[in-house]
Amino acid sequence: MSISHAPPDSTESDISVIFKNGAVAGQASPELEPIVPASSRRTRVPRWLRRTSGPLLLLGLWQLLSVTKVLTADVLASPGTIARVGRDLVTDGSLPNAMGVSLQRVAVGLLLGTVVGTGLALVSGLFRIGEDLVDASVQMLRTVPFVGLIPLFIIWFGIGEAPKVAIITLGVSFPLYLNVYAGIRGVDSQLIEAGESLGLSRWGLVRHVVLPGALPGAMTGLRYSLGIAWLALVFAEQINADAGIGFLMVQARDFLRTDVIVVCLIVYAFLGLLADFVVRSLERLLLQWRPTFTGR
Repeated sequence: MSISHAPPDSTESDISVIFKNGAVAGQASPELEPIVPASSRRTRVPRWLRRTSGPLLLLGLWQLLSVTKVLTADVLASPGTIARVGRDLVTDGSLPNAMGVSLQRVAVGLLLGTVVGTGLALVSGLFRIGEDLVDASVQMLRTVPFVGLIPLFIIWFGIGEAPKVAIITLGVSFPLYLNVYAGIRGVDSQLIEAGESLGLSRWGLVRHVVLPGALPGAMTGLRYSLGIAWLALVFAEQINADAGIGFLMVQARDFLRTDVIVVCLIVYAFLGLLADFVVRSLERLLLQWRPTFTGR
């Protein structure tokens, strides 16, 4: 009589696998290797090098076109000439003084624009009556080019610092208003209901639910406002300015100094990049609770 053997069950199979791997008494278990994401395994070049490769290639192309006389000096000076002129401007103190004046104007305009734009967004976003009173007017004003208001600002505020700061303030206010308002109105209503079920007051909901939910939009609006602030500064410093980076550009234009103009434009670009870096660092600090996709 033949005896049939049943196939080993899953438990016996698992035990046999364990014995095959050497995980028995008296022997060390196999070491576990951490799982590394595929995106990390593919990264061979440091990120700072990859981020600087684009500007370096552009600089090399610029130098090549200058050496081959495709770009003449009266059209666009070579990078070497730009570096020499920039060093001279730093040495005689004209460029640091101009940067200090321009930074002060941007800082004051950005502060006032942040207060105005955020304040209007809070009134319009948190209260329906505030939306009825504020939003329509802001939407009409933001379609008016702020550069076109320069003649009115000169008439109203004169030719001193006031019209320059007013232009920057106006340019900063609208992006902040739109993004903060959208952030407030974009908060999930279920979070509001959950806060109410926990007994939060109206101020508690605003503080613990609405404002944190609107913070990502506010940071995006701040980054966009910084770009507008530097753009507005370029126009503002054309208004009878006697100091600032724009004043250097006006003087260079009168004497056909393209090298000085390019130096001023590079300074504008680096100051804008530095300001954006500060806001991005602040964003990473304040939004640690929000996991985001960082690319692969």
